[in-house]
Amino acid sequence: MRRLLHQDGADQRSPGRIAATAGYYGAFVVLGLAVSALGPTLPALAENTGSSLGMISLLFTAHSLGYLVSAIFGGRLYDRLPGHLVMMACLLLIGTMLVLVPLIPALWLLFAIFSIEGLAAGTLDIGGNTLVVWVHREGVGPFMNGLHFFFGVGAVLAPIIIAGLVAFSGGITWAYWTLALLALPTALWLLPWASPSAPKATDDGSTNGIRPVLVALTALLLFLYVGAEIGMGGWVYTYALTLGLGTETSAATLTSAYWGALTLGRLLGIPVAARVQPRWILAGSLLGGLFSIVLIGLWPRSAVALWAGALGMGLFTGPVFATVMVLAGRYITLTGRITGWIFVGSSLGGMFLPWLIGQLFVPAGPGSLLIGVAASLAVGLGALWAFVRQVQRGRD
Repeated sequence: MRRLLHQDGADQRSPGRIAATAGYYGAFVVLGLAVSALGPTLPALAENTGSSLGMISLLFTAHSLGYLVSAIFGGRLYDRLPGHLVMMACLLLIGTMLVLVPLIPALWLLFAIFSIEGLAAGTLDIGGNTLVVWVHREGVGPFMNGLHFFFGVGAVLAPIIIAGLVAFSGGITWAYWTLALLALPTALWLLPWASPSAPKATDDGSTNGIRPVLVALTALLLFLYVGAEIGMGGWVYTYALTLGLGTETSAATLTSAYWGALTLGRLLGIPVAARVQPRWILAGSLLGGLFSIVLIGLWPRSAVALWAGALGMGLFTGPVFATVMVLAGRYITLTGRITGWIFVGSSLGGMFLPWLIGQLFVPAGPGSLLIGVAASLAVGLGALWAFVRQVQRGRD
């Protein structure tokens, strides 16, 4: 079995590192495809199960619950087992669940299927973020941004693939089966390559109690960012329709454009990460996203302001998730278990803020979307400042 280079300062372009990184990128394309497949197929799944759209939306909760469980327990697998074998198992499990989805006639069983798929997807997500750090160590910045860019590629491709195959076949079965089949090549690609080893811990957390605080602040940063990202992506469609700023078609296009801008932001983050310190990238990204939301709020009846603000939000904040992980990796030993606890924050953020916006959208008005997203980004800036302060105190 081929070996990866693990020595500090080893050539980042060695065949083992390149092959492993390509495998992680492929896995994140599959992850993006799987995570984004549910939305465009909700009406068909409701028809398959005889459910209302309100009931079928519980599948989002099922997927999120699986993700949350994986964040608590899944990371430990990478500390105890070869990471590539864990990722392969997750890819095969995701593929199996996608094959079953269009065949299930009962909502409760479909809920279980999506919970299992969310569990595998969350564990795969943790693995990619952990193993890319273990492979590239101090030089991980551009590669981490690349990882999340390829997730965005999968998220953008999923609706296109589904729409084309539904139009061709008249149903969602071949769409889901095609997405399932795409998981197989990446799983096989990882098979010949040895898994990277975890870096040795240099700080057991006892010195000034700094590591536990940094883990908590990292989780908080991702809680706030992911909540803002998904809150914006999940509610901007309804926001545009409610205020009469677009038709159903243009609102759907706006939503796709937001996710496309976010993916572009991740792509642009690759060269930026090679030249700029993570803390400054995060400060600029959060401020840029906040400015974009304020722009929408200043001209709430302008479709132009809405489009500019949504695209700006996506473009500026695209690099945030990857950069948070890079920043954390400089001061925390990112074992699978610790990465899992950090992902608890992102999982809870993705569940809480979109839910809160939904509770306030009707009684408080559509402006609750802007307030919720802007507040998350502003508090995120405060969490970033607290992180930097803790690092400085640890050096004193």
